[in-house]
Amino acid sequence: MKLLEGKTALITGAARGIGKAIALKFASEGANIAFTDLNIDENAQITENEIASLGVKCKGYASNAANFDETHKVVEDIMNDFGRIDILVNNAGITKDGLMMRMSEQQWDAVINVNLKSAFNFIHAVTPVMMRQKSGSIINMSSVVGVSGNAGQSNYSASKAGMIGLAKSIAKELGSRGIRANAIAPGFIITDMTAALSEEVRNEWAKQIPLRRGGTPEDVANTAVYLASDLSSYVSGQVIHVCGGMNM
Repeated sequence: MKLLEGKTALITGAARGIGKAIALKFASEGANIAFTDLNIDENAQITENEIASLGVKCKGYASNAANFDETHKVVEDIMNDFGRIDILVNNAGITKDGLMMRMSEQQWDAVINVNLKSAFNFIHAVTPVMMRQKSGSIINMSSVVGVSGNAGQSNYSASKAGMIGLAKSIAKELGSRGIRANAIAPGFIITDMTAALSEEVRNEWAKQIPLRRGGTPEDVANTAVYLASDLSSYVSGQVIHVCGGMNM
């Protein structure tokens, strides 16, 4: 039997990158997939078709994850379409890097709202659903910089540190209802964004990693499957680093 057979997963920001890799991996393990992105454009429709081709139900929803009312509406729509939500992956995220002395209020607010407030919005919306089901797994996508910090990324680092504190708090708050919450802290993952960096920069990153390579979105997705499935039924309130040993 597949690890996520019969479960429904809601993944935010999953039209591309790590979110898409998680959606595809979950689908390969039997989960039905509801995913959100700011717009369900041609790229998102391709993602929807790829996931559905694995033999599961899949639907993409246009939603601004940072908007409280939109989030509750999209969760209501997903419940009408799928009937249940067993797994929530808070993956929506952006970067607007800059040194603190030059960072604008808009840069700070945008990153905090998309990266951290969105997770609050979705957890708030799915909590009644999971409480009725008396089960659920919530996975917050954090980052190694949420643990160690990073110059030029104070907004991003703060948002990702908040994802860890949020997961731990929810684990304590909802554990008695059979709901688990954990965080994943990826390190240097090869995505379209990081692939655009120069070879010199990528080589310098690799030197800081004991495994001497960047990770793949599939490396993160494999960890997400573990946290979403019953393999981790006694794991809650934890942060799993997927970083090749970069942060330990």
